[in-house]
Amino acid sequence: MGDLKLGLNTGYWAGEPPHGVTEAIAEADRLGFDSIWTAEAYGSDALSPLAWWGASTSRVRLGTALLQMSARTPAATAMAAMTMDHLSGGRFICGIGVSGPQVVEGWYGQPFSKPLARTREYIAIMRDIWARQGPVTAAGPQLPLPYAGGGGRPEPTGLGKPLKSSIHPLREEIPIYLGAEGPKNIALCAELCDGWLALFYSPHQEDFYREALAEGFARDGARHTAEDFEIAATVPLIVMDDVEAAADLLRPMYALYFGGMGAKGTNFHANVAIRMGFEADVQVIADHFLNGRKAEAAAAVPTALVEQLALIGPADKVRHDLEAWRDSQVTTMLIGGDAAMVRTAAELVLA
Repeated sequence: MGDLKLGLNTGYWAGEPPHGVTEAIAEADRLGFDSIWTAEAYGSDALSPLAWWGASTSRVRLGTALLQMSARTPAATAMAAMTMDHLSGGRFICGIGVSGPQVVEGWYGQPFSKPLARTREYIAIMRDIWARQGPVTAAGPQLPLPYAGGGGRPEPTGLGKPLKSSIHPLREEIPIYLGAEGPKNIALCAELCDGWLALFYSPHQEDFYREALAEGFARDGARHTAEDFEIAATVPLIVMDDVEAAADLLRPMYALYFGGMGAKGTNFHANVAIRMGFEADVQVIADHFLNGRKAEAAAAVPTALVEQLALIGPADKVRHDLEAWRDSQVTTMLIGGDAAMVRTAAELVLA
């Protein structure tokens, strides 16, 4: 797989723009990071900050981790990708994902049904737009072009016309990365995409990921093999002498994702920890969180679980634990933090 690369993930905003992010991005660009990334949930969007901050960089690739598919039609995402790619000189990575039913139906007012089929159609439309082989049409049934109505939706005017992009893309093959957690979605990612955005990855669960990816690589028309496929994994990094104190900083986040995202029994994030052997712990975390006991939910997150998903502790321990990541399928570690953390990560990973 080659040397492990680093990306700086600025994430989505927590109440307001993050402090110190411009300095962190400048350091990442200077110190040899491969990429910087932005995200969105139901507040800040991913594209505006990436364009604004990315304008001050010269080398790093600029990625979205991720654009929520229900927020934009595939044509709108394809337009944004072409625009960003031109503005950045061919440095854009189009990271997309389905999000979850709470956000998709509650925030965007869109149906969450058939996410795999919708993803397949979404990606196909984007690639057709970038190829500019002619006016773009799509049979659907999830995302028909032109608009077809039906299924209780308003009838079309009949005036819809297939169109071809008015601009030429800088690159017809803009990289598409997909955020995926379940085995079917990971396989779809390996089949259709150029990279995988892994939110909760553990280098100690390689067989599960390898099997899901291999299924996708083996499908007819797959774009890549394991040797040239990118895996960008979000890896929290906290360097401090006290391991438990470091874990305490991450427990509330894991409690939110494993205990509070979705409904009890329908949580894609929790399934990751369950597959890792922490089912009993997840049940306790969810019970506390969904009953308003967030502090107790955080306290119930085992340190062992945190250590499988993150790099925490003294620098020597982190260097030791890094070896599992270097030996894994992961090609890029996405870390977050200020300029000082960027420097620390560069020293630990890139030195």
